[in-house]
Order: sequence, then C-alpha cells, then structure tokens
Amino acid sequence: MNVQVKAKPSVNPLRQLHESGQAIWLDFLARRFIDEGGLKKLIEQDGLTGVTSNPSIFEKAIGGSTDYDSSLKALESQGDHDVMALYERLAIEDIRNAADALRPVYDATKRQDGYVSLEVSPYLATSTGATVAEARRLWQAVGRDNLMVKVPATKAGLPAIRQLIGEGINVNITLLFSQQTYEEVVEAYLAGIEHLVAKGGDASRVASVASFFVSRIDVAVDGLIEERLRRKNDAVLAGLRGKVAIANAKLAYQSYKRLFAGTRWEGLRARGARVQRLLWASTGTKNKDYSDVLYVEELIAPDTVNTVPPATLDAFRDHGKVRASLEENIDQAKETMAALDRSGISIQAVTEKLLEEGVQLFADAFDKLLGAVARKRKENLGNKLDGQSYKLSPELKKAVVASLETWRHDGNVRRLWAGDATLWTGADEAKWLGWLGVADEQKKRSDALSNLASDIQREGFTHVLLLGMGGSSLGAEVFAESFGHRNGHPELLVLDSTDPAQIRTIESKIDPARTLFIVSSKSGSTLEPNILKQYFFECAKRAVGADKVGSRFIAITDPGSTLQKVAERDRFRHVAFGIPAIGGRYSVLSDFGLVPAAAMGLDVGRLLDATLLMVRSCAADVPPSDNPGVVLGTILGVLGKSGRDKVTIIASPGIVDFGAWLEQLLAESTGKQGRGLIPVDAEPLGVPGIYGQDRLFVYMRLSNDADAKQDDAVAALESAGYPVVRVAVTDRYHIGQEF
Repeated sequence: MNVQVKAKPSVNPLRQLHESGQAIWLDFLARRFIDEGGLKKLIEQDGLTGVTSNPSIFEKAIGGSTDYDSSLKALESQGDHDVMALYERLAIEDIRNAADALRPVYDATKRQDGYVSLEVSPYLATSTGATVAEARRLWQAVGRDNLMVKVPATKAGLPAIRQLIGEGINVNITLLFSQQTYEEVVEAYLAGIEHLVAKGGDASRVASVASFFVSRIDVAVDGLIEERLRRKNDAVLAGLRGKVAIANAKLAYQSYKRLFAGTRWEGLRARGARVQRLLWASTGTKNKDYSDVLYVEELIAPDTVNTVPPATLDAFRDHGKVRASLEENIDQAKETMAALDRSGISIQAVTEKLLEEGVQLFADAFDKLLGAVARKRKENLGNKLDGQSYKLSPELKKAVVASLETWRHDGNVRRLWAGDATLWTGADEAKWLGWLGVADEQKKRSDALSNLASDIQREGFTHVLLLGMGGSSLGAEVFAESFGHRNGHPELLVLDSTDPAQIRTIESKIDPARTLFIVSSKSGSTLEPNILKQYFFECAKRAVGADKVGSRFIAITDPGSTLQKVAERDRFRHVAFGIPAIGGRYSVLSDFGLVPAAAMGLDVGRLLDATLLMVRSCAADVPPSDNPGVVLGTILGVLGKSGRDKVTIIASPGIVDFGAWLEQLLAESTGKQGRGLIPVDAEPLGVPGIYGQDRLFVYMRLSNDADAKQDDAVAALESAGYPVVRVAVTDRYHIGQEF
C-alpha cells in the first residue's frame, strides 16, 4: 500500500486543524512510505504530528508487499529466528525510523506531539502481567522517547495502564468505546502519574492518549436500528442512524473536561503532569451514505487528536471544513443517547461487544501477519526445512480446514505451548509437556554431549550396547538403523529383549572388554533393563575386572531413580538424566536418545540445529494453517474421527525404522478409553483396490534415498482417492525434525 502525497492546496484544511489545536496523526505505517520520504512530506506539508500502527497495518505492509523480503532474508542469513522475533525485528525498525522522522515535532512541541505507537500483542489482552512485561520489553527494544505503547482498554489492560504510566512509559490506550470505561482509563492514568510522582519520577516526560473508537459504534448501532426498522417503522429510531458515535464522543469530551479539572488534577499538573488527550480512532467512514470526512469534521476541539487512515487524510485535505464542532449541540447529543436507550438498544452492550470483537479482530490480523512471516521464512529456508503436503477428498479437506480455523480462533497452539491441560482432560497433562522445549534445552548442552562422545571415542570402544525397553530404546534404535556404523566411532547396538536367543546373538557381536554398555530406564525400576544390566555387568566384570567394570557403563534415568543409586554404587562412567516432565515414548530428543546418538558419533549439534528449524516452525505463534505440526495432527485427528484411523506409515529405506518408533508413540498415546489411532508399520504396499475406507497413508520420503516403487505406489493411492500425507525429508539429520 502506498500513501499518495498530493500537492499542497492554497488553503490546507489539515493545516487549519493543526492551528485550531487538534493534532492529526496518521493511521498507517510501511517501510517504503518512510524510506521514500512520504512521512516526512506529510509532516512538512500537512502538519502531521504522529503515527499509529496496529496488527492490521503491519499485516498489510509486511504480508501484502515484497518490501520486507530482503530484510527477512538478511535476518535468516544471520541465523534462524522464530516468526515472532522476525516480525518484531521488522516492526521495531519501522517504528524507530518513524520515531526519528517525528523527533523534530516531539522536540518542537516539548513532548506534546511527535509520537509513534506500537501495539502489544493482542494475544495478551486478557493478562495484566503479560501485557506489562511485553510493554516494558517493547519500550526497551525500540529505545525512543517518542514511542507510545498501545494497550487495550480491557479489564486486564486497565491495571497494566496504571503500572506502565507509573513506570514512566508512554501509553496509547486503544479499543476504547464506552464512556464508563473511559472514566476507568482516566483513573488508571491519574493513579499511575501519582505513583510516578511519589517515587520521584518526572511526570512531564510521560504522555498518554485515550483512543476512542468512533465509526465502529455507528456500524454496530446502525445495524441494530436497521434490524428493528425491518420489523416496525419508527421515525425517531431511523433518525438516530449515523448520529450515535459522534454523540458518544461528544459526551466523552465533556467527561474529559470534568476529569482533568479540580484539586486532584491541578496538584498533578503543578508537578508537570500532562493531560491524557482524547484521540479519535476508527475515523474512516465505513458507510458510503455518510460524508467521507464525517468523523473528522464533527470531532474538532483543542487538545484532542484525530488519527486518520490515508484515504481520510487525503479527503479532508481536499474538501474538509474546520470548525469547533466537538462542543456543539451537547444537549442534542444527550438526547440522542437517551433516545437510543428508550428504543431498547443498550450502548453498554454494544460497546462491550465491540471491545470483544476488536480484540479478536486484532488477533485475527496478527494471525494473518505471523502466517505471512512464517511463509516467507519457510521460503527462505528452502530444503533446510522438511516439506509437508497432503491430498484429501474435498469433504475431508473441508473438515480439516474447519478444525484448523477453530484452533486458530481459540488460540489453541498458544494454549498447547503454555501447557494448558484443558486441551485434554484438565488432569495432569501439563506435567508431561517437557518435550515441547527439549530441543532448545539440549542445544544448550550440545557441547557436553560432544565431550561425552569424544571421551567414548578416546577410550577405543568398538561397540555401544544400549539396554532398554520401549521408549527408552526405540529412539536410539532409529539412530542406529538410519545412520549405521560411523567410521572412527563405536557401533551402536540395541537390545530390548530378554529372549535368550537375542541375547546370545548380541553377545556374539561384541567384545565385553571393548564395549560401552548404556542402561536406559526412565523409572529405573523396569525389570527387563535391570536384568540385562546385571547380566552384562557380570560379563564385563569377567573381561576387565571388578575395579574397571563400572567404567564400561553409562546410565540414563530420571533423577532420584533406583538406577541412579545403582550407577553411583557401581561407579558407572557417567549418569545422564532424563527430564521428569517427558514421558518415555516422547524422550528421543532428551538424553535417552541423544546420549546413544552422541556415543555412536553423530554430530549432535548439527542434529539439534536442524531440529530447531522445525521447532520454530511449529511454535506457539505460528498460526495453525502454517504450522506443520498442527496441520499433521489435525489431519490425523479429523480423519481418525471420520473412521480413517489406520495410519499407514510408508518410509524410504534409509529411515524405515522411524516407523517402529512412531508406532509406539501413536498407539500408546491415542489408544485410550477404547479408541485411538492404529499405526500400521512395515506393511508391504499393495494396489489401491485392496484397501478399505479406514486408511490414511503417510509417506516419509528421504530425498537422497527415494524408492521408485514406493513413489509409484503412493502416486497410485493418491490417484485412487486415498488420503495421503507426504513428508519430504531432506537428509538423515532431519530425522530430528520429524521426531
């Protein structure tokens, strides 16, 4: 979107507004507009004294243009970032540049004007603490005195406003509709100033505006009026159309004059405090039957602000009329509100709904914005990130899209990452979500894992034998089978059975004197690993002696387990700890999987770097439709509920063992209360006609190890109308992305 800066007319109504004491701010911000001098021209030509932004504005600027693409590529070239961090880097740069362009206004007006506003995340509108924390962070990150942080006038926002003003942070209170709420906003401002002054702060350096949204009130009220007029003709009611928003604003201005008078205010003003100006927002005319400058011409008074979209700015410059309109016909404004009340239309109900809708609209815009950033990030990453696509029947696709939209609207991805157990049964699920952050935590420990690998390599072990069951062994087995024996490192073997024949087979492959044994048990009390530990402990003792046998063993277990005590008693070489908040079958990216991976010579740092690309792609702020983890989970859930509960796993030969790990994860995690998803692993693919209507096929295709027969078979399934999800795995080190 480009703002057209038109030639200056002989008499500029915008300049006249400025001279009348009303400030005009622009409700628009974009990089090109700043870089090409558009903002500077409006400041010089029209007397523009401020700029506001919001999620909708940034969504159009970033998602609707290529102006930010080079910056995004440059940021990604410096290292991967999550989508929220990418957005904030772009937005903060724009806000800083706008603030710098407005700095001369800020200085010339002695901090009265020259502000640019940046919104706290609309996702935080119901949390006071989170709003305060984010506002502080943005204030510090932007680092400009002429920034205003936008905080919504929600119940949670009001105490946040008081806190932030008390800390000396400029605040633009947004989404303000109700006169009652306005009085609460002023109280929060005054209380904040009092707190600031009491602790010795400089009240003259703090500025605030209360942004009263105008045209949205007329849209809502006019709709209710039209609905009633369809049932019964009422001339009085018909005459209220297009009048309520302005009447509401005029009465708010009367409250402003009353609230910023009297002993309390005069005392604060004597300490340097500034009035919190009323700002008219949402002043673009939405009804084509009304004047395109209605919400500017009728709301003019000194010490107020009108923030206008570009089209309204141009329209007022062209044909706007300036008069002191805000103080006109106050009695008529009161009668308008009284007549509305007599008609049975509650302005309180209207404004409460508008506030709720306003928060949701900004959240919707923020979702679109972050989705656009996520898509641009994905494009920049290319094949560094595994691809995912799906082909479903129109009916199934419609159901999947509907479920994704429900998840988006309800903020369920953020609830998931926040550990909200009510997404499940509301019981103890929050205690078992440690897997969400494990890759980040393990990345911090990658040097320690590399040092352990070097220690094992120096010792000259020929084999590493992992002794474990289920979730404690399946992840390690995927690494062993997918990567094979690494030159210069011991070969990883996995024993997850007490069957004598299997034990004899393993014994025939190893030299106990040159083998490192890893005993893997989360609880430390599982019978089979303990039996295997004792058996091979005795074997190693015979080979190297009682004084050295402990140095041939590593334990992986949760802190405080029986196995930890045994390992300490027997002087194991190392004890690695699992994370109690991670269930066994989810533990592959904890030490249960990464210690064996490091021991066999995998580059754990490389593995985690690749994994974290997918973690960020599935993060809390990536909207569901752009979030590969949520998309995959939604497909599994929606199709499972529709009867397609047989998840058939097809994997390229190089990663075929992934299916064994996934089989346990799906079966044990969803197989509850008599229902679940049934994984089908290692089944030879047949022709489409042999399958019923209970199948979903998931094809994990390793790019450098694809099987042409598998490709053809999957293509045939798609052509026959079977639902297929394709996962394009770039290389084996991307197995962490799929975990």
